[in-house]
Amino acid sequence: MSERVLVFLRGAPAPDSLGIMHNPDIRARSIAMCRAGVPNAEIARSLDVPKGTVGSWKFDDRTRNPDLYPKTRAETPYCPRCDGAELDRTAYSYLLGLYLGDGCITKAPQHRVHTLTIACGDAWPGLIEAASEALRAVAPPCGVTRLQRVGMTEVKMYSSHWVCMFPQHGPGMKHTRKIELADWQSEIVESHPWEFIRGLIHSDGCRITNWTEKVIAGERKRYEYTRYFFSNVSSDIRDLYCWALDVVGVEWRYANWRNISVAKKNSIALMDLHVGPKF
Repeated sequence: MSERVLVFLRGAPAPDSLGIMHNPDIRARSIAMCRAGVPNAEIARSLDVPKGTVGSWKFDDRTRNPDLYPKTRAETPYCPRCDGAELDRTAYSYLLGLYLGDGCITKAPQHRVHTLTIACGDAWPGLIEAASEALRAVAPPCGVTRLQRVGMTEVKMYSSHWVCMFPQHGPGMKHTRKIELADWQSEIVESHPWEFIRGLIHSDGCRITNWTEKVIAGERKRYEYTRYFFSNVSSDIRDLYCWALDVVGVEWRYANWRNISVAKKNSIALMDLHVGPKF
């Protein structure tokens, strides 16, 4: 039997959108469930109350008693610079590498927040997933979106905190301005250098297998050897990559002005262990 009361009683709440009065006990139970975080639709079903009525009661009560409600995703603090929130430093180090390689931060005039976009080639579906996971770990309350382009996917997330979390943002392309890490970013990279290196390789690097033939004792033999290359037109970003390689003890050299090569056997073994090919 419905617990709706269809008569107007002195001191009773105002009627809902259908002009129906409700038992004050129903309202109290609904508000208690709202404060416990139960979804409006579930409350409406269990108490036989219109969903819109539950929403109205919740809005009124939350306005008067905001501390009694769990924070929404949008209200959950996640910025280490503005909110002092705990940061997933491992995911951030990887995302920083992706951003410096193939990422950008933009803000359209019609938007109130900035967009962090990581460009991922469709040939590497694992990279698309890894970029999405890193974004979710760094900014859990925000949602990841993907925009398909020709031959590539833009992995995007909107946030009002990207500029403070990535102070390298600025007008123009990265190679046209100074790129350097803030002290707190350097500390993160020094603690998680392999994630930073992996992010740079996944964005602007590659693992390749070269081969050559040699004639030994009259017999022609084929030899294969692995190389890691990182290519970026920003000298600052190349220097950051080389600095991170020095931190982990990987030997490197310039193949040309924009390409950095890792070719030594021991260094290749380290890179294969911690980075590996894109997938």
